[in-house]
Order: sequence, then structure tokens, then C-alpha cells
Amino acid sequence: MRPPILLDLTETAHTRARTGIQRVCLSLLGSLGTSGTGCRGITHDPHAAAWRPLADWERANLAATTPAAGRKARWPWPARLAGRLRRWARTPPPALPETAALLVPEIFSPSTARALPALFARVSGPRAAVFYDAIPLQLPALTPPRTVARFPGYLRELLMFDGIAAISEDSRDALLGWWRWCGVTEHPPVVAIPLGVDLPSAPAVSPEIMSPAAPPAVLCVGSLEGRKNHLALLDACETLWARGARFQLRLIGLAHPQTGRAALARVHALQAAGRPLCYDGVADDTTLAAAYAGCAFTAYPSLREGFGLPLIESLARGRPCVCSAHGALGETARGGGCLALDTMDAASIAAALERLLADPAALATLAAAARVRRFKTWAGYTKDVTDWMSGLPRRRN
Repeated sequence: MRPPILLDLTETAHTRARTGIQRVCLSLLGSLGTSGTGCRGITHDPHAAAWRPLADWERANLAATTPAAGRKARWPWPARLAGRLRRWARTPPPALPETAALLVPEIFSPSTARALPALFARVSGPRAAVFYDAIPLQLPALTPPRTVARFPGYLRELLMFDGIAAISEDSRDALLGWWRWCGVTEHPPVVAIPLGVDLPSAPAVSPEIMSPAAPPAVLCVGSLEGRKNHLALLDACETLWARGARFQLRLIGLAHPQTGRAALARVHALQAAGRPLCYDGVADDTTLAAAYAGCAFTAYPSLREGFGLPLIESLARGRPCVCSAHGALGETARGGGCLALDTMDAASIAAALERLLADPAALATLAAAARVRRFKTWAGYTKDVTDWMSGLPRRRN
């Protein structure tokens, strides 16, 4: 029998944001809970200076179905006070299972990193982390400065673990390449385990047989931030609208307060000019499913991704996607259903959008290729991770 798994949800349990990392964490939690593998969500409580199981209010955050319009983690004052009282009284931390493995699916903060050795000492099984990407070091100009400054320390802290599950081949190569560049010769094994996807409950309606009465909708899902390259997409759409092209652009995603500011301003300017542009901001699962069902195809103009959940979600719903041919996105695009571009500038994106809007046969061919693909579910991803962890030896720290 496999040991129970402690799942570190220190960040996710204190926010109702549903960005990619939160979705991975919640999917792991849900799949572990139904797989028969014992799972306990834990958090590092900075106010108590201790690791503990999740409280009711934290589990309520995890169960929330309405995503928040901000990313910041929040601790209500009763929780802060309770933690400080436990710390003042020197109350021992709650017991953890005698035999357990540890999975850290978050990008942890410096304070959490400092607390990891104490947690490692209480875990007898393997200790693994999920690695997403090295984008802050690959595209520093499009990343918040604090994240760029923090990232080298985070990559070194990953050396504490017994194993790292990267979410793509590109992500794995980036981590190993950075360690190699730093002269690191002893490091944990790194494997590429691609993420899963929520499969639609009903078959997708083929985009080529959708009602021609309304203009076709192009959907873009993803947070508005620098590396997601929304400015190039918006410029491409404006070029086509100025030529008389008839289509609607719909954007769904949380705007980053720093690197997404320029794209958000451009959205508002185009809307004020009367362009057929809809920006939903954050959206719940029902709204997101309806948006996929109602679009002709999707565009994901991101310059670089660790994996690219919106791309695989689009394909799983039979919707072709305009995306990059390189990196992790290229890994997914090679399976079919994508119009993959070598250059993600406004001119290239405009040409791709124009082709799919003007050529129903090309759109139908890509849609057919998307519909025949088979994708791993979140349960399948969780099984891949736990199977790998079960054979992971402990390393000496």
C-alpha cells in the first residue's frame, strides 16, 4: 500500500484566484481524494511558525467556484491571531502521518522554503516538487522585477527535493540547463510529466457547422501579462478589423497589475473605438465552457509557456488554436489541430487569423484533427505523478 501524500497548498489555500498553478493544485487534490491514495492538504502557517493541516476556512477557499479578481493570498485576522497564540504558547505542531510522502505543486515563497527542512524531517517518504517553467529568467523584461530577483533562489531551493516533476520536456530542459549553467553537478532527478485536462461532458459542435448568422468568435484564454503577448494579438485584430474583417475577439483572464497594464489599456481603447472586443476578466468554469463552445477557434499568442493549459483545453473541445510552434506549446501543437507559427508578431498572427476566418476548409481540417486527438485527464496526470513518486529514492540532504 502506498504511503499517504501530504500536499502543500500554502499559497492555493489562501486565495480564490484560479490561475494555472492553482488549477493544477486543485486538480491534484481532487484526483488524490478519489483515487484511494490517502491525501492531506497542509500549509505552512507563518503566524504559528509551523506546518499544519488545513483549517475549515482554507478548505472553503479551495472549494470556491467563483474565482477571485486578484492573486494575493489573504489571511483573515482570526487566523493570524490564532497562529500567533499557538506560537506564543509553544503549542507543538499537529501530528502528521507516520509514513508519508510529500508533494509540493506550488512555486513556494522564501519563507516557505526556510520552513521546508522542518517538514522534510517529519516525512519518511519521498519528497517531490512540480516545476512549471524558468520564464522569469528567460523573459525577464516581461516579468515583474521581484519575481525575476526571487527566481534563482527558488531554483536552488529545488535541489532539496528527492525528485522534480516538470510539466513539459521544455520545462525539464530549462531547469537542467540552468543548474548546468550554475555548475550544479549533484541534483535530484527531473522527469517530464505533462499536465492533464478537464474533458468536456458533451461532444464538441464542429465550428464549421455553427450558425453563420453571427460573426465568428475568436477566443483567447489566459491571464493578461507581458509574456502572454496580448498586445500583438490586439494589433493583429485591429489590422483585420480595419480591413473590414467580420469577427469578434473574446478575452478571458485575470489582468496582471504590472505586466498586463498595457494590454488592458489597449483593450479599453479598442472597445471605446467600437471594435467587437469582449473582455470578461476572470470567469468561472461554466462561463469558460460556454466560451469554448461558442467560438470558431482560439488564439494563444503567448511567447513562452511551461505547458499551456488553454491550448490543450481548446483542442480537447475540438477548437483549433493559433499558437507558437516552439517550446512547450510546440510539443502540444505537433499532435495536430493547431496553426503553429514560427514568429508570434502581429503580422504573423493577423495572417493566421485571416486564413482561418476566410478559409472554412482549412478551419474544418484543423478542427477534425483536434477532435481525433486523445488527452490525458487530471486523474491520469495524478496517477503518473504518484506512480513516479512511489519509486523515487530518498536523497541525502
